[in-house]
Amino acid sequence: MSTGESEGVRWLSHGEQQAWRAYLRGHRELEVALERDLDAFGMSLPEYELLSMLSEQDGDRARMSVLADLVVQSRSRVTHTAKRLEARGWVRREPTPEDGRGVALALTPAGRRTVEAAAPVHVQSVRANFVDLLTADQVATVHDAFAQVRAHLVPGARADDEIH
Repeated sequence: MSTGESEGVRWLSHGEQQAWRAYLRGHRELEVALERDLDAFGMSLPEYELLSMLSEQDGDRARMSVLADLVVQSRSRVTHTAKRLEARGWVRREPTPEDGRGVALALTPAGRRTVEAAAPVHVQSVRANFVDLLTADQVATVHDAFAQVRAHLVPGARADDEIH
């Protein structure tokens, strides 16, 4: 694409384009590495993330809508992921006690054992492939940058918001 101004489009400068492409490629390669390290547990990164988020909730359970917000996925995608985890015996669906109409996902004892076994490997992978490659200032910059992006995309939210 042309880098000049046309039809009101502010094209990316060379530096901006390089930064954007570095983000895209680095993000994708990081996901590949994290997935590879979870293969031994027979799970994908989205499956691990869902199990991990459940393990951090009160009573190891949460409404499907809350989980969708936590993992930043559509409810239908979370439902599909939950079906795969349920087939493995790692989660179970329950009606929500608050209104009986909603559906909650609960971590089973087998699911807890699985996420607890995978967590050290996942954390080591995050460290080896991301955190330990950066300086403390770079880690803070990444946090600040993506907190700003999230605040723009989800008004009132911050990257470090915790949902329980």
